[in-house]
Amino acid sequence: MVESAIANAKLILRGGPDVQVSEPVQPQNSHKRDLDSNPFNRVWRGDKKGSIRMPGVPTFEDKHEERKWIKAHMAGSFRYWGKMGFGEGTAGHITVRDPVMPDHYWMNPFGMHFSLIKASDLVLVGPDGYVTEHGAQLPINEAGYVLHHTLHQRRPDAVAAAHCHSFYGKTWAAFGKPIDIMQQDACLFHNNLSTYSNYGGIILSDQEGNNIADALGEKALCCIMQNHGLLTLGRTVDECIYLFCLLEKTCKQQLVIEAAAKNGLPKTIIAAEDAAYTQASNGYWETMYNNFQPEFELLKKETGGDFLL
Repeated sequence: MVESAIANAKLILRGGPDVQVSEPVQPQNSHKRDLDSNPFNRVWRGDKKGSIRMPGVPTFEDKHEERKWIKAHMAGSFRYWGKMGFGEGTAGHITVRDPVMPDHYWMNPFGMHFSLIKASDLVLVGPDGYVTEHGAQLPINEAGYVLHHTLHQRRPDAVAAAHCHSFYGKTWAAFGKPIDIMQQDACLFHNNLSTYSNYGGIILSDQEGNNIADALGEKALCCIMQNHGLLTLGRTVDECIYLFCLLEKTCKQQLVIEAAAKNGLPKTIIAAEDAAYTQASNGYWETMYNNFQPEFELLKKETGGDFLL
């Protein structure tokens, strides 16, 4: 296991011949404690009686109520993107599978700033790729449709998909390389990140969408698309957006570390065993849903909840 981690680490981008990469730290073997079978229950603690509990992802008997909840969280996700400064003209899209009609998905309207989007502005796209009468009557991004409808077809496990031209993501994507696992948060990308090492121009054909789906494979939720930017999937839109924003921050961190490494500071890669141990709990889908909730609640406070309408 240790030898494999070291070998894998040596394959990762070194940033040039003068950059030193230390070998991964040895696994700490500190994983002795018996853990709850539900990974979400490992990350929080209540009282002994069990009356104080952390809420997980809600479930709905009424699919129309679930649709309303999804649209609210989707609109909040766009607002967060706007707050993070991810807007780049008309580029960028989030799609979420509709619970009422699972072969349909919700999408943002073309050319509307992320910071202005409300739940009522979201467009419901049919399986034929055209705007339906069930949502806002507004056009959608063609490249976004081509990419996302392919991903929703190829990855039925993915409820949500997100892509935009965030600055640090598209900067690191110029290298066509994965990020290193050098900090605890980055462990969420252990065995969960692919790289599409090609650029076929603006995505206007199903073939390019299929190429990206091939790069993601059957399990990875995150992808760095060379010369383009970041793409993430999720079992909820909250997980999808948390992963996207974390990957953006990790790309920024990677760029800063590479600059420091050029001055002789060696990089230390987390051992694969420890990264996998951390990812198993912190990377659980319900845990990642909860990681986005502080931002969602803050957005409601800051905006008076106007995006929920």
